[in-house]
Amino acid sequence: MAEQNSIQAQYRGTRGELFPLAIVTALLTLVTLGIYRFWAKTRIRKYLWSSAVGDGDAFEYTGTGLEKFLGFLLAIVVLAIYLGVVQMLLFFAGLNFNFNPETTEGLIALNAIIYINLLAVLPLIFYAMYRARRYKMARTRWRGVRFGMEKGAWGYAFRALGLYLLTFLTVGLLLPLATFKLEKYMADRSWYGDARFEQGGHWARLYPAMKHVFIGLAILLVGIGAAAGLQSVGLGVLAVLVGYVWLAVGAVYYRIHAMRYLWSHRRLDGDIYFDAQPRTGEIVKIWIVGSILISIFAGVLIFVLGGVLTALFALGPDVIMAAGLLGFVSYIATLVVIGAMTLIFITQPSIEHFVTTFTLHNKLALDKIRQRAAAEGVDAEGFADALDVGGAF
Repeated sequence: MAEQNSIQAQYRGTRGELFPLAIVTALLTLVTLGIYRFWAKTRIRKYLWSSAVGDGDAFEYTGTGLEKFLGFLLAIVVLAIYLGVVQMLLFFAGLNFNFNPETTEGLIALNAIIYINLLAVLPLIFYAMYRARRYKMARTRWRGVRFGMEKGAWGYAFRALGLYLLTFLTVGLLLPLATFKLEKYMADRSWYGDARFEQGGHWARLYPAMKHVFIGLAILLVGIGAAAGLQSVGLGVLAVLVGYVWLAVGAVYYRIHAMRYLWSHRRLDGDIYFDAQPRTGEIVKIWIVGSILISIFAGVLIFVLGGVLTALFALGPDVIMAAGLLGFVSYIATLVVIGAMTLIFITQPSIEHFVTTFTLHNKLALDKIRQRAAAEGVDAEGFADALDVGGAF
């Protein structure tokens, strides 16, 4: 009975369908000097969404390339004005204080200006992340019912600044607090029809997911200490490499297990609950195998093209221009194919793994959920695209 009242998600996408779509959209993006990328992302997103199926009903993405393009143009104007004001303020500060880079104080002041420029963008990055998620939620339907998300981008941005500052000051010890609080902020403002999501649990429960991060850091610090002490430089360097790899895998482990915990403590309309069981080993395997396949392809292709171009250049000056043009076209074609291979060998398998390990429980409660009025003021992911934080599908 429990299985009959649950929905095990499925993924029906295939490499054979996605690869030509990725190639065509990438070529159109190149031909249009990048303008088509908004429509390209929309087409690929529609395919990925429609491949995720729950209880026989596929997800639907209703966004359009045009609204993404217009949102991007608006974001560029706003960012230009905002960053222009920041630069003007820093310029006048430089005139008033007369920074001299040849002095220690002047050098510190100039470095401070550089960091101020970087920090000035941080609130906009967090702002863009919330708006991008809100846009995707508003443009997603399942069983004919749309998802939604309330306004709150600036609230998320200021909370993210404070929480990540605490994380920095505590050398990463409060990362679980930041992860939990920020996800709860977004989850508690999310809807499916007229049913609201609610994030339960406690942030301290995320610490077990940090275990491999702590192990990696410990190995890394021991290695640095050994290498710095000149007592065992070779062993120290080896420990640094091991610690770095362990830390990288630990970061993946943390993200996956944090997501598992958060979804297992999330409720929809109080009665519907979820279970997500993605595995770190499977994701790491997908990335390693995919990277090896792509690297082998790229290596073989570069070797073959290098041989062809070398032979052409050896024919004399009459074919140099043609050889150069062929080399440029081949380079662009290689980038296009590698991008498509990344999508089918890394991105799609990763999405498939996350989807197929996701289960919804108490599906009968879905029948009482009704359509909610469309959210107002849902702009496209213009800021996310402009700040390059909207790359993920």
